[in-house]
Amino acid sequence: MGWGLLGNSRYSYEYPKQMSNAKSWPAVIWMLNSGLFPITRKWRKKTVAGAIGPVESGKRIDKAVLGQLMAFFPWTRKQERDLELYLEADGPGKTRILVLDNDLTIYHTTVDDVVLRKSPTVKEMVSIRNALKILNDKDVVMSKKEASLKTIQEVCIGELDLSFTASDIDGIAGEGAASLENGYAEGVQESLMLFAELLGLTPAPRAFSLSHHDIYGNVGEKPGGETTFGPLVMFSRVHDTLTCLETPLSSRDKGRFDLLKAVASGEAEAAASGPSVFDLMKSKVLATGPERSGD
Repeated sequence: MGWGLLGNSRYSYEYPKQMSNAKSWPAVIWMLNSGLFPITRKWRKKTVAGAIGPVESGKRIDKAVLGQLMAFFPWTRKQERDLELYLEADGPGKTRILVLDNDLTIYHTTVDDVVLRKSPTVKEMVSIRNALKILNDKDVVMSKKEASLKTIQEVCIGELDLSFTASDIDGIAGEGAASLENGYAEGVQESLMLFAELLGLTPAPRAFSLSHHDIYGNVGEKPGGETTFGPLVMFSRVHDTLTCLETPLSSRDKGRFDLLKAVASGEAEAAASGPSVFDLMKSKVLATGPERSGD
């Protein structure tokens, strides 16, 4: 059976080139942790950005979360005095330099200049010229805090090869099916989230959501305030079932929740159920060819 709108894929993501021959499960975990996917990326940005505040706020950056982003940051890491620096171009000349501290300042200057301004010695501070630089760094600062965090994300993503192959998608489907058959709910959720991103599906809006169910589909708007949702896929953590429905549901249908519950429990017929749902999603991702490139 076809899924209609589910064939309109908006995303095609991949892990870096050096991971292309990795086994499927590590690759899936990398993709989830890399910040490539909107849900994960937004969570990381919100977590780090939420810890950025004025000095008087007492907020400190969550370095554990920030470290996950920096693991994919391609700039050269250098330790100078007590400063952890990241250089866009390693050398004596001027370049963009990120100082990994609570301000996340990105400078455009030399390493020596950053060290002088951020971690001066007593001897260096005696000089009036140096003191002026230390007190005012506006001439070399490019960005701080949230603006710098945005730059970090853009640079990380810009370094990635955003293509995928048929074997990559087959691996995600295989891991999802195996997780479903083995009762590993977290594995099913991860594979389902990946396919939802690849197919451009949206988490169920409030008018169609059920507790303890992961539901993804296409949202539509009709005149008069009516919302439609579907085709859709649904993983029930209550029944450990995976199903899909082709016919869109309407926000005006008072029986929509009863139908979803009946489908999840097996009391109502679904367009597909079990591991075959992953096969169906796989076929939709690959419908345009064995290899695709990301935007």
